[in-house]
Amino acid sequence: MSGTKLTKRTRVNQNGRVVIPASFRTRLGIRKGDEVILRIEDEELRITTLKHRIARARRMVRKHVKPGTSLVDELIAERRKAARRE
Repeated sequence: MSGTKLTKRTRVNQNGRVVIPASFRTRLGIRKGDEVILRIEDEELRITTLKHRIARARRMVRKHVKPGTSLVDELIAERRKAARRE
């Protein structure tokens, strides 16, 4: 269902609030209390979850890191090397 587009009209209330329809929340995995990210792009308001943004960032990083490589271990090794030079 990831390629299927959903469209829904809604209104902004007097406090500037917009209700995200249940079908949209379900599709995006948004639950009560979740943090969402709002972004204006090409004059459109885009809403995503922090969880999805982190997952996307991880996928982007994985493209540039060899399988089996631990970035944490590499960072620790670099920090130890720098500390020895001081």
